[in-house]
Amino acid sequence: MQMIRTRTVADVAAPKGAQAPSRSAQRGLEQALPALVLALLLLAAWEVGVRAAGLREIQLPAPSRVVEIGWAQRALIADHALATLQVALIGLAAAVSVGAAFGLLIASWPLAERAVYPLLVFSQTIPTIAIAPLLVLLFGLGALPKVIVVALVCFFPVTVNLADGLRGVDPLMVDVMRALGAKPWQVLTKVKLPAALPAFFSGLKVATTYCVIGAVLGEWIAAPRGLGVFMLRSFSAGQTAQAFAGIVAVSLITVALFSLVLLLEKLLTGWHYRRA
Repeated sequence: MQMIRTRTVADVAAPKGAQAPSRSAQRGLEQALPALVLALLLLAAWEVGVRAAGLREIQLPAPSRVVEIGWAQRALIADHALATLQVALIGLAAAVSVGAAFGLLIASWPLAERAVYPLLVFSQTIPTIAIAPLLVLLFGLGALPKVIVVALVCFFPVTVNLADGLRGVDPLMVDVMRALGAKPWQVLTKVKLPAALPAFFSGLKVATTYCVIGAVLGEWIAAPRGLGVFMLRSFSAGQTAQAFAGIVAVSLITVALFSLVLLLEKLLTGWHYRRA
């Protein structure tokens, strides 16, 4: 009887603690499966198409060749990727800081919105590739010009989404806080910022997808190391498969950063997902 009772408790209690992770993993797999299947089909079509057309590697390498070269050059690619990742993260942090400051200013001060917002929009019409050489002339060949390029590319979506999120806060909640005697900074920290978090993360996710590209763009102008330099040198040497391996590295870093931001968003705004 003792053994029967022990097994019964285990059978009843264990699934309650163990089923939640398995269900979450199963749900995640179900969500990712369509994208994985489509990606595999596209890669298969690419592989078959290159071989059927008889294209040379310098024209368009097959995915299998890209994987082969990438694995063979993994140490070199990792070294360049580390330099690109460092610039991307610093630039993204600067973009978030500047973008959040402008977003708060625009949402809190109507005069600033009328004066600053049009200039911010105008700044996005200037091709970054055109001002990147000027930044190199002003600040030299160090990391600073590349960080500025990343910040210029990434700050705008953070600014716009945070400003929209702050302006979209329920005015009734703000009135209640003020009626209870809350000070402006309390209204901001207790009501407006939490309510604007989903919008802020929407802008941050967009900025995250841009930051690595911005770093590569800065490296194309002038840099001793980085995936941008790696790809330029590979293309110049006619090593197209190696250049594609660099492109794959850029994509993997971007996906990894985006996934981290998505995880952080779900941790901080779980209430938003549950409500949706």
